[in-house]
Amino acid sequence: MTDTALRHDWTVAEIEDLFAHPFNDLLFQAQQIHRQHFDPNAVQVSTLLSIKTGACPEDCKYCPQSAHYHTGVDRERLMAVNKVLEEAKAAKAQGASRFCMGAAWRNPKARDMPYVIEMVKGVKELGLETCMTLGMLSVEQAKMLQQAGLDYYNHNLDTSPEFYGEIISTRTYQDRLSTLQNVRDAGMKVCAGGIVGMGESRRDRAGLLQQLANLPQHPESVPVNMLVKVAGTPFAEIDDLDPFEFVRTIAVARILMPESFVRLSAGREDMNDEMQALCYLAGANSIFYGERLLTTANPEADKDRQLFDRLGLKPLEIDGYSDEVYEAVIHDAVSEQQQPVRYYEVS
Repeated sequence: MTDTALRHDWTVAEIEDLFAHPFNDLLFQAQQIHRQHFDPNAVQVSTLLSIKTGACPEDCKYCPQSAHYHTGVDRERLMAVNKVLEEAKAAKAQGASRFCMGAAWRNPKARDMPYVIEMVKGVKELGLETCMTLGMLSVEQAKMLQQAGLDYYNHNLDTSPEFYGEIISTRTYQDRLSTLQNVRDAGMKVCAGGIVGMGESRRDRAGLLQQLANLPQHPESVPVNMLVKVAGTPFAEIDDLDPFEFVRTIAVARILMPESFVRLSAGREDMNDEMQALCYLAGANSIFYGERLLTTANPEADKDRQLFDRLGLKPLEIDGYSDEVYEAVIHDAVSEQQQPVRYYEVS
């Protein structure tokens, strides 16, 4: 039996050794561990909605929403609460169990909080798990979101501490770790992962996973993103990562964090069915679905369902949440004149 005792003391050398295993041996070990903690044929399905797009002051070199680059992403105001709830209902109708909301902010301002809190409360009332990614959070903001009922907060580490300076200069690695601690201290679940394919070394991929696995408590969700190369960003012409190296990263994440959901996240649009199937075999058991993933393309929900059928996979049902699916697509039942639209203009 493979040892799956939770550890928080991994060394980079140990993790590099896992990466170096023969591919079949690595996937076999990851699959053994996966089956000890999860239904191997169930995948948690989430939808991600951008509630405020563009004009982010951060200079993350991978991000099309950064105000530092010209990528064609328009600056948009914070989405109306009513509209967000319509999107959440539609996501539930298509089988999502978790609804994630992302805003292109360095950190939410005090004026933002009443709106995002309304969103959290409204989505919770629909019977969906809630997740947000809004940038850095203070202790007080984390407490406010937890009291509103937010289940998960996403804040990625992106890469290893050593490679981090090649990615971003406007926020420190410690800033990211502090936000994760504020989220955990407030009593929320943590969603934290990173991006691979940014020109980092295998050692950097090992370093990223070490940071996540050695947190005092493993993140409940670990999104592993493949870089989506966007024209106008500094990484638009970077070399592609070997697909097998991406699968290895999924497998190592599964081994290091046996009880965490490992999410196959951004970059799936560029993955063929065979590569995605290998990721599921390696221990990925969570995805985002829908046509958009913030501002980049994502496989359509129908395509995902077809692949699930071919592989014998099924969406995971979340305990404590209704699995009833709405029978009809959401219609514009109430006009703006009948039900006030709640938003403000972003300055």
